[in-house]
Amino acid sequence: MKKDRRDFLKVAGLAAIAGIGAPSAFNMLLKGEATASEQSAAAAGQGEAVAAPTGKRWGMVIDVRKFVANPNLPAKCVEACHTIHNVPNFGNPKDEIKWIWPDKFEAVFPDESHYKRHEALHSMPIMTLCNHCDKPPCVRACPTKATYRMKDGVVAMDYHRCIGCRFCMAACPYGARSFNWRDPRGKDENGNPFIKTVNPKFPTRMRGVVEKCNFCVERLALGQIPACVEATGTTGAMVFGDLNDPNSEVSKVLSANFTIQRKPSLGTYPSLFYII
Repeated sequence: MKKDRRDFLKVAGLAAIAGIGAPSAFNMLLKGEATASEQSAAAAGQGEAVAAPTGKRWGMVIDVRKFVANPNLPAKCVEACHTIHNVPNFGNPKDEIKWIWPDKFEAVFPDESHYKRHEALHSMPIMTLCNHCDKPPCVRACPTKATYRMKDGVVAMDYHRCIGCRFCMAACPYGARSFNWRDPRGKDENGNPFIKTVNPKFPTRMRGVVEKCNFCVERLALGQIPACVEATGTTGAMVFGDLNDPNSEVSKVLSANFTIQRKPSLGTYPSLFYII
């Protein structure tokens, strides 16, 4: 039996014994020496090592102040993203699928002190999405390499390889992943499709598959910016670009502003920065 297959069976055994609530046991398994498949994935840009100082490294700055000044922007961003990527609307919070969404400050930044904070801070819409970390724990946790990290830092997914074990969801410290408990291609009890208008240029998913923001990697390949960034127009609410290019707009914004990140103490090195 091949070593990588033995490793997979070990993971499956842990899943059967401990279920999704056993990330600590899973992490113990993954602390061992990398398998040949993991080494080849890393060589192909699918590992989780910190991005090199050269080459593209995509990142984003989210200016929360601009979203406060433009109350319609959060909904526009969600609509643009979810429409392009065929994100289903199951009509209830229990089955909700989210790629990008506004949340409260205390939910997005639980490790920040909230003592004596200005009351307006708690009503700010904080746009939340996958952080596309330099050291993504979701990539390390995925037993089938359905989740992988590209050379430009984008944490992407191969939906066909996802077996629905949800280890990536347990590993993600940001709650940025959703699980399809229902068939996204189906309809509700009234015959209304969960995907109102299917975009034929992007694949639909299946029941039992995890999904999340992909930084619009399919648009980046065409030289376009992410849909959410495009939806903000000229407001400057979202700035996207190459973090490794000191002359890029995103680098200039970072140099000129004080920003914070989500749970920086975890050492995942998110590529999302927030101006509050």
